[in-house]
Amino acid sequence: MIPLSFATPGEENIIRKIGGNAAVKKHLENLGFVVGGQVTVITSLDGNVIVKVKESRVAINDEMARRIMI
Repeated sequence: MIPLSFATPGEENIIRKIGGNAAVKKHLENLGFVVGGQVTVITSLDGNVIVKVKESRVAINDEMARRIMI
């Protein structure tokens, strides 16, 4: 498993684990990040990551991306 922040752009990945406290997990779940779900990194700029999750594009910072394991 590696953090989402290290994923190769354009490659589909499966979310294996989401770390952090309950509030962080709930926030990421509300954005569409759930264990077993697919996520694709579109681009990574200055520590921010733009991903495609559940047919939507979402921007998250590097700290959040490191909590999502693929």
